[in-house]
Amino acid sequence: MENIKELEKKYIINTYGRDPEVTPLFVKGQGSNLWDEQGNSYLDLVSGLAVNILGHCPKVVVDALQEQSKKLFHCSNLFYTEPQVQLAQLLVENSSLDQVFFCNSGAEANEAAIKLARKYAKLFVDEDRFEIITALKSFHGRTMATITATGQPKFHQGFEPMVPGFKYAPFNDLEAFASLVGDQTCAILVEPVQGEGGVHVGTVKFIQGLRNLCDEKKLLLIFDEVQCGIGRTGKFLASEHYGVQPDITTLAKGLGGGVPIGAMMAVQEVARGFNPGDHATTFGGNPLACAAAIAVLKTILENDFLVYVKRNSEYFVQELEQLKKKLPSLIKEIRASGMMVAVEIEGDSRGREVMKECLKKGLVINCIGGNVLRFLPPLNVTASELRFALDVLEGVLKKLK
Repeated sequence: MENIKELEKKYIINTYGRDPEVTPLFVKGQGSNLWDEQGNSYLDLVSGLAVNILGHCPKVVVDALQEQSKKLFHCSNLFYTEPQVQLAQLLVENSSLDQVFFCNSGAEANEAAIKLARKYAKLFVDEDRFEIITALKSFHGRTMATITATGQPKFHQGFEPMVPGFKYAPFNDLEAFASLVGDQTCAILVEPVQGEGGVHVGTVKFIQGLRNLCDEKKLLLIFDEVQCGIGRTGKFLASEHYGVQPDITTLAKGLGGGVPIGAMMAVQEVARGFNPGDHATTFGGNPLACAAAIAVLKTILENDFLVYVKRNSEYFVQELEQLKKKLPSLIKEIRASGMMVAVEIEGDSRGREVMKECLKKGLVINCIGGNVLRFLPPLNVTASELRFALDVLEGVLKKLK
């Protein structure tokens, strides 16, 4: 462990701020559990930041990777490959969108969405349109365009000037969004459920209102479902909770169950904004990643899997609400949509202390904004595992109080 810490400090650029005093060295994962180099076990309720939605090393994904690795790892997108087409078919047939562009991450998926929105507007609406309205507290990625789209100034600092063409309005404030629409606006981009911003859930009135606004003003509606998609909210896509048809949807994180892959989906009318040469990727949609994603989708779309997610998430949130009643002076609010759960505690920076204490007791959770504890469990986490997490959290919070 000490050797790894020294080598990490010497050879890896410090962009993650790992605390060497408390950060474990994980060497193995299975299901909802992780093990460090000393054999200590941890319940992982972050799942690689919503990535390992079937837990660590699920057999269906391992088998898919092993089988595909015997055939073809990678092939240029200048040629056909079967897994890519099969995955696209699965995504389209289980959504309200028509065509897919594959990439490697959520940031790349959102970058593609931004480019498609601008290109479509210039070709078919008005060549002067290029601006996109996004939400405050949003998060859309780490490229220059996607951090500009991100409505959190802390992500902009030091990288100015930002990419022109983005405006921001408060989430769930339809009037504020409408007030920003101008002659150069081409699209509105929002997360139906904000993840990095603190698990803020879009209201039905707001999300449906955005659709109506976009229809009225001839704008595209883009949903960033990088974190809230692929079953995370208890529906295959979060948009299903609202009965709203977006023009573009972006996916990543849980799509590959731990293997890097992203996707941008669009309705047929909007997809024609891209022509050969307008956008591309070297690794996107490679056979290995697509095989993993197919295994993930087949699992969550069959055998009442999402019913299981809904039942467990309801249990978890109900128990957290009971904990809030026990500790009203410490727990400020519980926010959730399926297995995206946030516990906001009083105090601006006490969350990291809680996160560290939970880690010492074998529970991996996440802290954002200094006082929001975020839970993103594997979607197949068990009720008994959630009970363990609740007991650990209660003990840590009572000690803090």
